[in-house]
Amino acid sequence: MSDLIADIETLVRCESPSADLEAVARSAEAVAGVGRRLLGAEPERLVTDGCTHLRWRFGDGPSRVLLLGHHDTVWPLGSLRTHPFAVDDGILRGPGCFDMKAGVVMALHAAAALPDRTGVAILVTGDEEIGSPLSRGLIEEEARGCDAVFVLEASADGGALKTRRKGVSRYWIEVDGRAAHAGLEPEKGVNAGIEVAHQILAVAALADPARGTTVVPTALSAGTTTNTVPAAASVAVDARVWDAAEQDRVDRAVRSLTPVLADARIRIGGGINRPPLAAAASAELFALAGRLAAGLGIGPLAQAAVGGASDGNFTAGLGVPTLDGLGAVGGGAHADDEHVVVAELPRRTALLAALTETVLKHRTSSAPTNAAGRSGAGQR
Repeated sequence: MSDLIADIETLVRCESPSADLEAVARSAEAVAGVGRRLLGAEPERLVTDGCTHLRWRFGDGPSRVLLLGHHDTVWPLGSLRTHPFAVDDGILRGPGCFDMKAGVVMALHAAAALPDRTGVAILVTGDEEIGSPLSRGLIEEEARGCDAVFVLEASADGGALKTRRKGVSRYWIEVDGRAAHAGLEPEKGVNAGIEVAHQILAVAALADPARGTTVVPTALSAGTTTNTVPAAASVAVDARVWDAAEQDRVDRAVRSLTPVLADARIRIGGGINRPPLAAAASAELFALAGRLAAGLGIGPLAQAAVGGASDGNFTAGLGVPTLDGLGAVGGGAHADDEHVVVAELPRRTALLAALTETVLKHRTSSAPTNAAGRSGAGQR
């Protein structure tokens, strides 16, 4: 237990906001140091457009189990001054502890506990909190052909595993109008603010509460001065759905939007970011986790469907069995009360180790391998 806490402290004290690539690189070295001590192996450092990710691979053949996590956080540099690392009355606190530096440490400790790590890969990425634009290819490459992916994102409420996640689409709608003096001759302008308001109403109407589909206009801007007809405006849109067909419906509808005002023009960017993680992708692994948890004196395990997405959406989208939410038990992700329940750390780490060992022992090797196209020798 003390080693787990000390390693979490090491990572939490090395702040790593996603947008600060130097900070992410420093964090990667901190993760590498913990992994080197526990695993006796140096990771590959995979740098994509300046963002540092880490990968360990064990054995000479294709990987069969992927332990997946990220070391970046949403917390800006300096957050430790207002949210210091602390352990008090069985609760661990600090920026990024729950989402998801504790999970990274748990993955490394679980792998270290395995009697044989052959067939295991560990991938710790540095850009998950901004949608994994630079690591998606690495994630899909590593997962393809695996028998199981275990995602070390934090648990749902009460320690529930995440067996279903919504798919996510993100769009940007930009409007071009025409400026004019708001008092002297507003009729000569084309009000981009009014046009973007029409577009906001149109995208909001795409939501379907009965199907759990949310389409939410978020960041909005328009105009330059209080006495000028806005010549430009924009709005970001966040869409979340439970199934691929619904994701496609929303995507087609957003892309077919047209201007309402004469002479206004709109441009639409973005698109589908993560496919849904369907319950079928997790069902078998969740059942296995329940059996193993009972044997370890943990449980019964609960499961949850959540609106947030993770890198597990990518792996499930490939058809690879994926179980998410295996990381820390606690709460307050991205919030002032972010925390981890210390007593659950060794229990959940033991469960992850048991899951990994069981899949390695009992899964067949009939699935297609993921060896083709890989870069680097890792620890093979």
